[in-house]
Amino acid sequence: MGEQLTTSTEALRLFFTEDIYLVNSDDKILAAAQPELKPAPVPVLENPVHVAANAVHVTADPIVEVVVPVIAPQVPEIKIAVAEVKIPAAEAIVFKYLGKNQKNILILVNDAGNEVSTDKGKELLRNIVKALQLTANDFALLNYAAYANTGFEEFSNFFKSNLVFAFGVTPLHLGLGEQPVNEIIMQGAAQLIFSGNLDQLADDQAGKKALWGSLKKLSI
Repeated sequence: MGEQLTTSTEALRLFFTEDIYLVNSDDKILAAAQPELKPAPVPVLENPVHVAANAVHVTADPIVEVVVPVIAPQVPEIKIAVAEVKIPAAEAIVFKYLGKNQKNILILVNDAGNEVSTDKGKELLRNIVKALQLTANDFALLNYAAYANTGFEEFSNFFKSNLVFAFGVTPLHLGLGEQPVNEIIMQGAAQLIFSGNLDQLADDQAGKKALWGSLKKLSI
């Protein structure tokens, strides 16, 4: 039998289907036994990116957007109870007086010790009323001592007076400021005469004379 040693690459591939590793063999045989390895082509980037040698490539996981609802803290509703305060309406002043006020004539006296005045004071008043030809039906007679600090407006609203005689009641008492005595003054459409207290006026001749002169000028 002839020599069976062969170095043919094609013949070796027919008998050996597994990888063959040769020790101390010729470099040519080793090259022939292994398939020719070609390096994989390197892709060329149009815009190359230079990465630093110590750069670490991290593959990021897909970003998942999570919407967390913001729940506002529940603030308890505070209800403030407001007490309803009812302010009573101002009560109208009711005056106690003598007469019927049919002619809207108001006679004011000021005597804390008597219903009207002393005897001589009442006598003087009767003479004045008689001189003016008035009766108790025509006027309202009121003692101011029982209604201190009441102003002219309150009296006017209640009695609708167009003529006022004030004996011992001053203009300041009624909130009208300084005014002459025993003379006719006007307050709106009303005629007013301020004179002294009846008891004192009964003994005042000059005062009675001045008052009588004004009484004759009145329009009743």
